[in-house]
Order: sequence, then structure tokens, then C-alpha cells
Amino acid sequence: MRSRTKVLDATLALITRDGFDAVSIAGVAKAAGVSRQTVYSIFGSREDLVSQAVASAALGGLDDVLTRLDGTGSPCEYLVELLVAGRAAVRGNPVLSALHRSGREHPFFDTGMVSRAKPVVRQLLAPMSEKYPETVPEIDDIADIALVLGLSVVLFDDPEMHSDDELRRFLTRWLGPSMPKP
Repeated sequence: MRSRTKVLDATLALITRDGFDAVSIAGVAKAAGVSRQTVYSIFGSREDLVSQAVASAALGGLDDVLTRLDGTGSPCEYLVELLVAGRAAVRGNPVLSALHRSGREHPFFDTGMVSRAKPVVRQLLAPMSEKYPETVPEIDDIADIALVLGLSVVLFDDPEMHSDDELRRFLTRWLGPSMPKP
């Protein structure tokens, strides 16, 4: 477990300093003070390493996001606030904000990214399912919507075009009719 933490910390430091293009198994191993074989045995591939590092960075700020979600009054409001808070969390985190300046090695466009991201999205939606049990039968569709919209909001939405309040109004207008009602 200690090597895993060292490798993830080294990966996050490399991403923050040099972007995703700079992350290699050899570079991470050197930065973490472990062998390349150790990195491969823990993560299997560069894609899995980067994906798990990004997930750990994203889940690191989860408490703040979940606090914002506690006050929601409907499944739609929960999902909208999750997307708005998620965008703010990505832009406020040095590792995650590197997503905006990464080049050809953007982890969101790696093959298999969606299957690696779904468990993270489901973890973010778990409190919604508990708070709003009417969402349970639709949770797979809601997870797909959250993933696609979340990627769009993080990667392509410009804060000059949408403030948090404008983004909330936009998402509510379009998600409201499709979300289960409490």
C-alpha cells in the first residue's frame, strides 16, 4: 500500500508540474523511488496509472462537493449541483485543472476512459440514490448522463459563457423534464 501511495503522489506531482504528456512509467518510478516493475505490478499500464491518479485527485475534494449536495431538494437539483460543484472542483484543483492544458495525451480521450470513470460517477451518485430512492431504477441512465454532461461541462464550458448560476439554470431547464420526481 505504501508503494501505491508513493506512486500516486509522484504521478500527481508530475501532472501538476508538467502536464499529462510528461507522465511515463519510468518517470513516475524514478520520482516515487520505486522500480518500473513495481509501477506496472500495481497499475498495469500508464492509462490505468493516470486514471487512478485523476480519480484520487477528484475524490480528494469529494467532501466539499457532498456538503453542497446535502441541501438539494430533488434528484434534478442533486445532479445539477453535482455538475456545477464538479466543474468548480476541477478548476480549483492543480492536478485536475491540468486537464485544460494537456495536449495529445489527454486522459479523458484514452480508450476505456468511460469504463474507468463509471465507478467514480456511481460513487458520486450513491448518496443521491439513498436520498431519492425513486432514482434507483434509472441510476444507470443517470450515471451515463452525469458522465457525458460532466465531461462536457469540464472540458468545453467556458466560465465567461456560464457562471455557476447560469450553468445551474441551463442544466435545470434541460435535465428537469428527464429526471425522476420525488
